[in-house]
Amino acid sequence: MAKVNLNGIFPPIPTPFFNGKVAHQQLAANVEKWSKTGIRGVVVLGSNGESVYLSEEEKRNVIGTVAKSAPKDLVVIAGSGCESTEATLKLTCDCANLGAHAALVVTPHYYSNQMTGKALMKHFTFIADRSPIPTILYNVPKFTHITLAPDLVSALSEHPNIIGIKDSSGNIQLLSEFLNQVGKHFDVLVGTAGVWFAGLTLGCTGGILALANITPENCVKIFELLKKDEFEKARKLQLKMIPVNKTITTTYGISGLKAAMDMLGYYGGDPRHPLLPPSEKEKSEIKEILQKADILTG
Repeated sequence: MAKVNLNGIFPPIPTPFFNGKVAHQQLAANVEKWSKTGIRGVVVLGSNGESVYLSEEEKRNVIGTVAKSAPKDLVVIAGSGCESTEATLKLTCDCANLGAHAALVVTPHYYSNQMTGKALMKHFTFIADRSPIPTILYNVPKFTHITLAPDLVSALSEHPNIIGIKDSSGNIQLLSEFLNQVGKHFDVLVGTAGVWFAGLTLGCTGGILALANITPENCVKIFELLKKDEFEKARKLQLKMIPVNKTITTTYGISGLKAAMDMLGYYGGDPRHPLLPPSEKEKSEIKEILQKADILTG
């Protein structure tokens, strides 16, 4: 099994729609543009990809489009987590056959009270034992209402086919516990740009950041500055990006993210219903934030 390099920035890319259908041509164009910004790879079918609103066929077609349009050196990570273990494995295998290099597996959460450490250990191990591509755990408590425990993540980090975790909790204490307890060759990835600088200084190897969809260059720059121990420059740039991340990815969510993409030369388009596009007033606020951060000129 090929080694997957998780050192760097991975935007969790939105799925573009046109008249309610997946816009594959625009998706391919977005991937081509992102690939020239210094990112390490892309995450497809993540939370920002509106994967919960896609049919199984649409998910597979989206993965196929991204894998075909991505340069060979761009890592393609597929969000293949489903509620059942069997469905997750099936989608993971299908994504691998379509060209994905790794699978990002979100915690099953519908029956949250039954998702004990024992149940989750069995779930993730079953998938990793059988997956043809490496598995990355996805801890996103704001959506799942379940937090992966550090001792569980530590145990799973010893599995040879579980190579990392995306932690989107925004909790520095939890992130630190993961870093302290996981195996030596297990990557801990920052899952929210608000703690990008802090996570890197603690020892995270990369980040899956929604902010990287609209300003990948700045996310890459913070990463590169810290590699050169230029902490003050990296700190100032991180602080400059905080209002952008808060307004666009937290306040307005996917709708705001897509609107910002449209303003910056990517194709964002509208979200899929029941999500609503931003109002003209909200778009004006988004534009102002982008201009203040020198991301959008004119």
